[in-house]
Amino acid sequence: MARHIESITLRHEDFPTREHYPFSLPIFHQTKNLPFETPVTFFVGENGSGKSTLLEGIARACRIHIWRFQGGTPYRYNRFEEKLHTCLRISWTGVPVPGAYFGSEIFKDFTHLLDEWASTDPGQLKYFGGASLVTQSHGQSMMSYFRSRYAIKGLYLLDEPETALSPRSQMELLDIISENCRSGHAQFIIATHSPILLSLAGSRIYSFDHIPVRAIEYKDTDHYRIYRDFMLKKTAP
Repeated sequence: MARHIESITLRHEDFPTREHYPFSLPIFHQTKNLPFETPVTFFVGENGSGKSTLLEGIARACRIHIWRFQGGTPYRYNRFEEKLHTCLRISWTGVPVPGAYFGSEIFKDFTHLLDEWASTDPGQLKYFGGASLVTQSHGQSMMSYFRSRYAIKGLYLLDEPETALSPRSQMELLDIISENCRSGHAQFIIATHSPILLSLAGSRIYSFDHIPVRAIEYKDTDHYRIYRDFMLKKTAP
């Protein structure tokens, strides 16, 4: 089973500020090192806990491009917002490998960019299921992307992939991740709120609701407990 990176280290001494986001988050000050000892690692935590911020920082530190359309300048510009990657040290198990970043909020940007590429080079579509992703529903285009892209050797970072997926599609994604891990070519780091995805056997779960970040068991996650208690309440006589 593949492990392309073995750890990340936060170099606190290189933080350019401690007053501006994301360097103002206590979790980044008190977390020093995260080992990746399994082919699949999950980041869990409440919104704003820092899990997606760290995931994007890892992508940039690994030179994985994040495809998004550039919008206008925000009302309040934070020049430190995309600088976390400059303070991360990535330890690879061997030669660095290419990979891909998936963000549920920016995936439509990628599908439109892919259509632009395909207008001059239709062969690009063969790497993503063979058909335009724009012509499919949001959930269908995501599944086409997952099936095709993750069959290629690489490091794959996913930010809340469950957002547009039905429970059945989440289970299919779970199978895709499991199958590509067993094939020995893919490593996944996934930020998620989905108890379905978190159930993957043999994975490691890092909780960002603890400072510093620490590993927890599946049944100790709030995601599992909340869904379990809700279902028990609904099915009680």
